[in-house]
Amino acid sequence: MMNRKYIVELNDKQREHLEKLISSGTAAARTITHARILLKSDCCEGAPRWSYAAIKMALDVSEMTIAHVRKTFAEQGLDAALSRKKPDRVYECCLDGDGEAHLTALACSKPPDGRDRWTLRLLAEKMVELEYVETVSHETIRAALKKTSLSRG
Repeated sequence: MMNRKYIVELNDKQREHLEKLISSGTAAARTITHARILLKSDCCEGAPRWSYAAIKMALDVSEMTIAHVRKTFAEQGLDAALSRKKPDRVYECCLDGDGEAHLTALACSKPPDGRDRWTLRLLAEKMVELEYVETVSHETIRAALKKTSLSRG
């Protein structure tokens, strides 16, 4: 059985917001499902107070989802319970404007001897060799070239 220590007590304003969110039909399906879980979990006077099993059957969600939504609501509030969690990791782009300019110039240049054209991996290796960047993946090269609509052929 799931740990049921997270109690959901919605105030009138929160309840009204969730009901409006559900009835509008413009929110993401995940957000609407989380709103329904919170409304069914409400333990205030006159609220439904549905059990985990009843919510699970009615909304076709797992007990883990119900527990996660309740826990997030209890610890972080309504907005956090409805929205997706932001990634913990910071994604840094290793190619700035200068790096992209060097990449474009390199991709437009003559390919290495014995090659008909530049490959993504060759471009990545050459960028590191010429010390434009410390490291770069071929996928970063692909995304940068796609952004510029540059053909390697």
